[in-house]
Amino acid sequence: MNSGGTMRPLADLSHQARSRIVGVLADIDDTITTDGRLTAAAYAALERLYAAGIQVIPVTGRPAGWCDHIARMWPVDAVVGENGAFWMRYDREARRLKTVFVGHPPPDRLSRIETIAAEILAAVPGCALASDQFCRVADLAIDFREDVEPLPPVAVDAIVQRMEAAGMRAKVSSIHVNGWFGDYDKLSTTKRMLAEEFGISLENGTELERWIFVGDSPNDVPMFGFFPNSVGVANVLDFADRLEAKPAWITGARSGAGFVELSEALLATRKT
Repeated sequence: MNSGGTMRPLADLSHQARSRIVGVLADIDDTITTDGRLTAAAYAALERLYAAGIQVIPVTGRPAGWCDHIARMWPVDAVVGENGAFWMRYDREARRLKTVFVGHPPPDRLSRIETIAAEILAAVPGCALASDQFCRVADLAIDFREDVEPLPPVAVDAIVQRMEAAGMRAKVSSIHVNGWFGDYDKLSTTKRMLAEEFGISLENGTELERWIFVGDSPNDVPMFGFFPNSVGVANVLDFADRLEAKPAWITGARSGAGFVELSEALLATRKT
């Protein structure tokens, strides 16, 4: 487990530790992407990891509609979406997408989400319903800096408080506040997905050290706190005072360039 202490430069992660890594779990927004865009360099890094036999699994707050596309078309082994509401895995030989939903959301979930969303939009000036809300199946995403002018921390906190008061779990990403009904998060679903899909138990310490997680924001805290090999891209420092657990390592570059930096560090061990 990572105690969330000092973040050390990624360059200090030993060759031996890097050479043991068999899988990369990665947030998407502002971790793989940069300013909302997937750069050619970041996508190429995904392809190179995949081609090297390193499993690649995005773990994101993005919606089911995006995850369907990612599972089918990106060089990845699976994807966890909507902060752990489900995972998707595409069988390329059978040409079939498998989706597994987690938990048992209330049957009136959608109407409750609409009501809560309306209350938040009325109470917190400047926020908006996330533009991808229409293709979500389990959570509510309130935009505080993707397609709106960035809101101050006090406004973000107000969104979180209203979601929690309505009985939701709430997490802050680099662009949205996500709220959902259910006892799951990125970590719990990732552990279950690895166990059920790949026969990997992260409760095994040796196995745990063979996986690395990279992220950038408060909704990645469960992952930062669990994985000894957790990495923050440099822009994680923008949220340093909001991280209850910090990544063990930090890249020198921000966002997608930081993801490329991590990928290069892992791939270099394969060359030697």
